[in-house]
Amino acid sequence: MDIGAVVGGGAALVVGVLSWTQSRSTNRRADFTTIVAELRTDLDAEREQRKLLTTYVIDIWRWARRVGPDTPAGPAPEPPAELDLAPWRR
Repeated sequence: MDIGAVVGGGAALVVGVLSWTQSRSTNRRADFTTIVAELRTDLDAEREQRKLLTTYVIDIWRWARRVGPDTPAGPAPEPPAELDLAPWRR
């Protein structure tokens, strides 16, 4: 067996493994960036819904303070149109 062929094959193997691990780490980095972007989008949507829900609860609380036990109750305030109440409706 020729030593030059073995060394060349070994070098090619090392270069192949190094390029494979580099491409895997690049893919992982891209996957991480994609996941972080998706999580940020979800977090922003969740914050917006929590803000709308909080304002709706505060509106109901103010309505309840105006309407005492001996006064006729008017209709409770409607939730904002953009508030997603799907998790609470079945």
